[in-house]
Amino acid sequence: MSALNKIRNAAQRVSGRAKEATGRAAGDRRLEDEGRVDQTKASLKQRGEKLKDVFRR
Repeated sequence: MSALNKIRNAAQRVSGRAKEATGRAAGDRRLEDEGRVDQTKASLKQRGEKLKDVFRR
């Protein structure tokens, strides 16, 4: 299950980067900010997964 969550987090991070770049190119500040938020959420989730891995060992 953990590997699946890590893949989902990575996909969310990539999606956030795409949103941010699209927002920047289009001049859409809201979309750019939304992309940054998605990236931050994915990073925090990824840290949580890594922390779980540490305690499982």
